[in-house]
Amino acid sequence: MGDGSDPIDPGSTPEAFSRRTFLKGVIAGGVVASSAGRLFRAAPAQAQVRALGDRLVTLNVNGQQRRAEVPRQETLAWTLRQRLGLTGTKLGCDRAECGSCTVLLDDVPHYACSVLTHAVRGRKILTVEGLALPDGTLHPVQQGVVEAQGFQCAFCMSGFILSAVGFLKVHPEPSRAELAHGVSGNLCRCQDYDKILDALMRGAELWRRAGNG
Repeated sequence: MGDGSDPIDPGSTPEAFSRRTFLKGVIAGGVVASSAGRLFRAAPAQAQVRALGDRLVTLNVNGQQRRAEVPRQETLAWTLRQRLGLTGTKLGCDRAECGSCTVLLDDVPHYACSVLTHAVRGRKILTVEGLALPDGTLHPVQQGVVEAQGFQCAFCMSGFILSAVGFLKVHPEPSRAELAHGVSGNLCRCQDYDKILDALMRGAELWRRAGNG
């Protein structure tokens, strides 16, 4: 401007734009965009299964009863994302290899891309959206990830978090090596596993401090 003043005051930058706050929002809601290529590749498959007829199912998801019309051969990952809007469950390899679609079924981690929706009726399904408390308080593992900022692109983050949560329910005081083994079914495209383990170990510490151990 003519007076030499800077139209943007660095001191006024909203806290919401910090990396930590951004990660907190992503972790709580699981909102990371899927690639356009994945959506386009999945569209023909969706049209094919619809042609075979849907069945009404009621699922226990994050403590709520959710109903949806689902083909018999549809996977839980697809149902969660496309029919229930729970996009925190990521579709990566879509063949039970990467772990980005991990959810908890009765507290045990499973690849949602390899589980048929109709096979989990009556079971408790937990996705990343259901980890935080109703008042917004993050799960200790989520909080640990926020504090340590252990992920880069964060596409794999929800799968790692749920795998860690499931492991801690059985092994509340793991060593670093034990926790690494517990989440070894999850892959990271960015391959910064050491930093991911730092974040998950911080989550394990907060988990124990919360009286889970």
